[in-house]
Amino acid sequence: MIVVNAIIESTEENIAGMKEAIAVMEEKSRAESGCIDYTFAVELNRPSVLRITEKWLDQAALQAHFGEPHMADFQAAMAAHPPKSVTASFYEASEIDMPR
Repeated sequence: MIVVNAIIESTEENIAGMKEAIAVMEEKSRAESGCIDYTFAVELNRPSVLRITEKWLDQAALQAHFGEPHMADFQAAMAAHPPKSVTASFYEASEIDMPR
């Protein structure tokens, strides 16, 4: 499984301006083959920081995601509401069961 953790530092206004694009990106990404999870979240103590957590079945699914039309639409929305910074980390992981 591939896990992606991305951080977008922006402004509250820019994040609000991207709300529709974020909702579409979540919905369409979750419907993609190989997508296990795709979630945006605004930090409670830093409302100008948007986090994206993604889980993909494999590298091929993630690569296909980058070519989807909704990815281009999201990139256009970010260009219209430019962030201060964007960082992304990619991990290859396997899920384990933890005792409760």
